[in-house]
Amino acid sequence: MVPDSGAVAWPPPGGALFLRARTGPALNAARVHRPVCEQGFKPFADALARDGFEVSGENLGRFPLVMLLAPRQREEARALLARAVAQCEAGGVVLACAANKEGARTMQDDLAKLAGPVQVLTKNHCRAAWTAPLGEAVDRELLAQWLALDAPRPILDGRFESRPGLFAWDRIDAASALLAAHLPTDLAGRGADLGAGWGYLANEVLARCPGVTGLDLFEAEARALELARRNLAGAHVPMAFHWHDVVAGVPGTFDFIVTNPPFHQGRADLPELGQAFIATAAAALRPGGRLLLVANRHLPYEQALARGFGQVRKLADEAGFKVVEARKVAA
Repeated sequence: MVPDSGAVAWPPPGGALFLRARTGPALNAARVHRPVCEQGFKPFADALARDGFEVSGENLGRFPLVMLLAPRQREEARALLARAVAQCEAGGVVLACAANKEGARTMQDDLAKLAGPVQVLTKNHCRAAWTAPLGEAVDRELLAQWLALDAPRPILDGRFESRPGLFAWDRIDAASALLAAHLPTDLAGRGADLGAGWGYLANEVLARCPGVTGLDLFEAEARALELARRNLAGAHVPMAFHWHDVVAGVPGTFDFIVTNPPFHQGRADLPELGQAFIATAAAALRPGGRLLLVANRHLPYEQALARGFGQVRKLADEAGFKVVEARKVAA
């Protein structure tokens, strides 16, 4: 970490805010400084907690040092940089880091536009940039503009609200649209949406399946789950919203489950994520329960489906995607 290099001084314990914090050897080595860690992605938050760090939701205080790991999506990253500057004390320092292949140079340029000249350290295919002690160099007009970039905004002619940086944040992704088009209208009882995002699939289930009596949404990204609550505020059946890592299993039992599972983290394909979603669905369904899944055609999910379900049939195979219905063997 840059503070441990001597380039940036640590404040007294508890005086550093770390936005989008992730655990690892560097952070573990700095635990004596007790950084305040904020992380909205449940698997990363859980990892921080396992390593003994106190993890919180959004912190509203001001700190002499604000650190952040910048996301790749530019509007989201600009909003996070602006928040870091807004929560840094006068005379404090903002320190941002990103991988070179994830837009590190753009992050550096944006931080300089916002807060004035920055210093830079590059190492291990990453780039860290930090400000001079914050003062008059901060562009206050730009700060206000960029802070607003993370606010929920209407999309799709006002049908939903979303925000930059979420999966398919400003559109209905093609895979989810294909699954919605092939939802059996006789889905009934209590259901779940695993990896619910900002709520599109759950909305389609309620619109197309009149026999549904309740729906639970499980989503690992807190920023998305907040929007799902807003987008489904008018639901006509009981709803439950869970900030949850689906890979770890889910509480409850369900008559049906729908999912468009994630299959990558960063830029690397991780088909085991989708396979874990399938295993979680199999464990959470009642005997005779149904899983409706959409995935890229090339992803190797067939063995996972065969392990967890007695009947598997393909409902669609088009435009590079497959829609599968799997039924759990009745007791």
